[in-house]
Amino acid sequence: MEKISVVLADDHVLVRKGIKAMLESDTEINVVGEAGNGSEALEVAGALKPDILILDIRMPVMTGLEAAEKLSAYAPATKAVILSMHDSEEYVLQALDSGAYGYLLKDTDKNEFVKALKQIHTGNKYFSGAVSNVLANRLLNTKTPARPAPIEDPYSLTRREKEILRMVIDGQHNKQISESFGKSVRTIETHRFNIMKKLGVNNAIDMVNKAVKENLV
Repeated sequence: MEKISVVLADDHVLVRKGIKAMLESDTEINVVGEAGNGSEALEVAGALKPDILILDIRMPVMTGLEAAEKLSAYAPATKAVILSMHDSEEYVLQALDSGAYGYLLKDTDKNEFVKALKQIHTGNKYFSGAVSNVLANRLLNTKTPARPAPIEDPYSLTRREKEILRMVIDGQHNKQISESFGKSVRTIETHRFNIMKKLGVNNAIDMVNKAVKENLV
């Protein structure tokens, strides 16, 4: 029996290795490739054409949701699965809108994870745990409220500035960020200076606090 081929995308190497080991303990699954961000995931999927592409929802350069939306242009037959720590309604509905076949929480146990991939491989969709309740509410047209329109960014941050801001919030240093984007450390420092200037703050701590408080990323 041919194995289910999987490409795994997560910006944390240890997380990737752990998930890979868990999945490959099942004889029907083979992790054929890995990626550290959404853009790289699309390139790997385009080259390998796996059955399933597992995407961490939050990654540098390009998020998992953005990659899921673009996947059909790279590997039309590959099914996207979003992996996240959050079961929030907003993320679940965004995953559904992106065309993803599944939404799994990072604390999903091995049996459910493998079961989900096998169901998705056959063409079914799979949303784990409490996530399925959000989906059911939407499909049954119950009282689940429509997602509000995103609040306009009052600081006019660019997409790249928001990506860098998210990485700073996640605790990454300038060198790590520069390596992720393939840019010099000086370029990242310039971006951070511009972000602080737009936010009207004078240091990184105030920048992070303001970004989190006002939900800018």
